[in-house]
Amino acid sequence: MPDSPAEAPEPTRRLRPSQLLFEPQSAEPEPERFFDLESIDDPAELLRRSTELALAFRAAAERATDFQAVAAAQLADPRRFDALSNTEIAEQADWTPDYAAKMIEYGRGLLQPRRHED
Repeated sequence: MPDSPAEAPEPTRRLRPSQLLFEPQSAEPEPERFFDLESIDDPAELLRRSTELALAFRAAAERATDFQAVAAAQLADPRRFDALSNTEIAEQADWTPDYAAKMIEYGRGLLQPRRHED
């Protein structure tokens, strides 16, 4: 038996579930949205916004293609002990072997140090 109230064991607290502060998701999926373009009513604004997105996607695709070419060139580098052939690279990237060869050459050009013409 404890001598003082400070030594008495604390009563066990019962935890209550926290209150929901949001509505649970419904079983029905929401309609597909594409950057909220379908919610724009003004045709001029829709043209501006969709053009902006198209240009951004085009730039992203070009940059991704550059990265593909660099990766292909690195994988085909004959100095690698595990260098891949054009056909193997083509299979991995879902390209034709001819396209893989062109991408490897393009990637090698991107990997070369840039020379400044004076």
